[in-house]
Amino acid sequence: MALAPDVASSTDPRPVIDDDAPPVDAPGLQYFVFGLFFIFGGITSLNDVLIPKLRELFTLSYTEAMLVQFCFFAAYLLIGIPGAKLVKKIGYMRGAVAGLATMILGCLLFIPASQTATYALFLGALFILASGVVIVQVVANPLISLLGPPSTTHSRLTFAQAFNSLGTTVFPIVGAALILGSLANVSAEDLEGAALQAYRAAESEAIWQGYLGVAVLIALVAAAVWMFRNRLPHDSSVMGDGELVSNGRYLMGLALVAAGAFLSVQVNAWLGMAVILAAPVLWLYDNALLRGRKRFAFGALCIFLYVGGEVAIGSIIINYLSTERVLGQPESVIGWMIGIYWFGAMVGRFIGSAALRVFSPGKILAFNAIGAILLIIVSTQTSGEVAAYTLLAVGLMNSIMFPTIFSLACEKLGPQAADGSGIINVAIFGGAVVPLLYGVVADATGGNLALAMIIPIICYAIIAGFGIFARRPA
Repeated sequence: MALAPDVASSTDPRPVIDDDAPPVDAPGLQYFVFGLFFIFGGITSLNDVLIPKLRELFTLSYTEAMLVQFCFFAAYLLIGIPGAKLVKKIGYMRGAVAGLATMILGCLLFIPASQTATYALFLGALFILASGVVIVQVVANPLISLLGPPSTTHSRLTFAQAFNSLGTTVFPIVGAALILGSLANVSAEDLEGAALQAYRAAESEAIWQGYLGVAVLIALVAAAVWMFRNRLPHDSSVMGDGELVSNGRYLMGLALVAAGAFLSVQVNAWLGMAVILAAPVLWLYDNALLRGRKRFAFGALCIFLYVGGEVAIGSIIINYLSTERVLGQPESVIGWMIGIYWFGAMVGRFIGSAALRVFSPGKILAFNAIGAILLIIVSTQTSGEVAAYTLLAVGLMNSIMFPTIFSLACEKLGPQAADGSGIINVAIFGGAVVPLLYGVVADATGGNLALAMIIPIICYAIIAGFGIFARRPA
């Protein structure tokens, strides 16, 4: 059994199957993997509803509000590498259960965060929750590649990501109704002292109740996965030998992250960010995958940029739609529209899973990235419903990007795929950096959310370049 089946060429819609890498014979296991994609997709998208709520409750700037995404996606930086080690040690199914249990703990931590109305505790709960998501994602991405023939890896991963998008569509719609429902009644800016603290605690009640419901759902999925934990035999020898990063180097990187966090708060935010970004450089600067496989290195960069661009738009879209230039409605009224953004991604992934069987994945990736750029430009240069729905339509362009970048980057990795998945999960840290950069630009331009869209435009432009590059065989 190989960890990831080989795909002959991204330019051939019907690649030659490698007979030495047969798919895993585990009937029915795909449905559990689809459930994992649904869960971690939905939880991630809830941040888009949480941000405008916390921004109002704690009267935050755009930069401060984007700390929600920074703390959530920082888990990919800190947990991606040990998560890969854990999965290699205990296997896919038990690794999934460990990740789901960590997610439950994160959800439960919203209770003390809400009752004390403390923004820092919310950020801590999000980090724990995201740590579980990272472990589940380390399992899910390579596992879905195993459960079928190599010739359909691209389309199968895209189809699985469609269930991710189903979660990102359903969760924010329900979350907007529960969490944003009372935003229009009172403003935290009009309160102070004990009244402000009481208001924050009362309004936060909807948050912890919503996440408690999510914890129950995760517990049900975890129980089901545990019952079927022996359906996939664990053999760590097929996951590659050696360590992705030595323990000593990893601890040195953690020290850099801690120092960077301190500098960000006490000295200068940009200096602190530079020190934090030095951690993955220390961990991976001489990694054989990044050094010897330019295609994989370019793909990992594009995962960083794609997740960052997608999260930046999703995080700000409710505030963007509520501006006078666009729809001019309060967040509590238009909060449900975030579901349209993610619904487009879901529909696009179902369509993309079929299209990727016929057309070159690299060319489709480049087409979608250019389409996203054009939609953003139209949105920023128009007003009203045109501006609103063209930005929401970026979700459709995003649809196939993550799974296509992932599978193009990881072609021919074979038994190194577990390490490759760990590196990719570190690259998802872009979801912390790019939205924060977006918030800084927005604040620096007086809250001009349209002008700050230059940040995701740059991300999509580089992704388009990878699509053109990756049309060649791996």
